[in-house]
Amino acid sequence: EVQLVESGGGLVQPGGSLRLSCAASGFTFGSFDMSWVRQAPGKGPEWVSAINRGGSATFYADSVKGRFTISKDSAKNTMYLQMNNLKPDDTAVYYCAAGAGGITATPTAYPYWGQGTQVTVAT
Repeated sequence: EVQLVESGGGLVQPGGSLRLSCAASGFTFGSFDMSWVRQAPGKGPEWVSAINRGGSATFYADSVKGRFTISKDSAKNTMYLQMNNLKPDDTAVYYCAAGAGGITATPTAYPYWGQGTQVTVAT
């Protein structure tokens, strides 16, 4: 059974940093492309960033480019999202998602999702 478990969310002031983790199990880690997707209150899911199954290519939404960094550690079966210079508009539940259908910015294309971790950026 594929399982994705996010952690690392919390409350941070504008300009601060957080690192999210996504621990994966139930599949060969290098066989899926993976993404981070967020959903703010009252809004639909927004694709944030993706990393290909080999870890050699990364992709970012324009809204986070230059501030967020996606990475993965295959030895730990874990994907990360380093978030710097956080803004109030980054407030959302952050989900990791995985699938074998290729990199896509369409959140619903990923069949496997974690339960999410809340990130709140406020003074």
